[in-house]
Amino acid sequence: MDGTDFLLGGVGSMAATLITNPLEVVKTRMQLQGELAAKGTYHKPYRSVVDAFITIAKNDGYAALQKGLAPSLCFQFILNSCRLGIYNTANEHGWTKQSNGNQSILKSAFWGAAGGFVGSALASPFFMAKAEIAVGYQHQHSGMISAMKDIFRKHGVQGLYRGVAVTMPRALLGSGGQLAAFGYTKDFLVRHPVSAQQSDTFVSTVAGAVGGTVMAITMTPPDVIATRLYNQGVDAKGRGIYYNGVVDCFVKILKAEGVAGLYKGFWPHYMRIGPHATLVLLFFDELKTMRRKYYEAK
Repeated sequence: MDGTDFLLGGVGSMAATLITNPLEVVKTRMQLQGELAAKGTYHKPYRSVVDAFITIAKNDGYAALQKGLAPSLCFQFILNSCRLGIYNTANEHGWTKQSNGNQSILKSAFWGAAGGFVGSALASPFFMAKAEIAVGYQHQHSGMISAMKDIFRKHGVQGLYRGVAVTMPRALLGSGGQLAAFGYTKDFLVRHPVSAQQSDTFVSTVAGAVGGTVMAITMTPPDVIATRLYNQGVDAKGRGIYYNGVVDCFVKILKAEGVAGLYKGFWPHYMRIGPHATLVLLFFDELKTMRRKYYEAK
């Protein structure tokens, strides 16, 4: 086990976040429009992903598309340091393999889920700050430190972890699905190359894209619930104004908005998570290659 795996996972995810954060802002705004309103009964400020980009830039300025960048970077670093570090350690020890040496989908999913579960628990306060800052209204935070201070002052440590009960399953499902698909696809392409000139970068890119697709499908419903729980206001006793918890939020969305409500913001989520997941895993593999070459040259 090389402890730098954890560092490289975090650094790779931060590089990807710098590129994909505007789509995270758009996704968050679209997930919150028409909250608890039946389809067709509310005004839609954002009719599509492109319209959301234009509207946000026009009304709030281009800088608004990078709102929540600081907590996003912190969240991604902590989350991916854990999940990629844990998964890669398990992979190198053969814990993700079948007896014949091929990649096991179930074992890969288990270790990917375990890493995501731990990472999301540790990074949860930054997810909350990111969600509130990205909305642009309701919460008048000047930045990440301001957001976390305000939340802590009003609601204590419990306030910083409001919604953690859904971010951990969110990461468990998303990370497990992504890394299982990534590991299996990568293993398949290595055993069955599409051409004699197939490069490691090509393998990482294709496997990352497949993993990102699986991640978006499995993670969107819990992501919507997490965004709603983190963004809602609370009463004097620290209880949510709209939702009492994960199950209550799920049921209310399903009743008021239907199944489609659980997939609000899917396309910006997919457009972000697809490239983001691909870039994170590509950067992670490239950084590991650079590390290996560095040690070999010593």
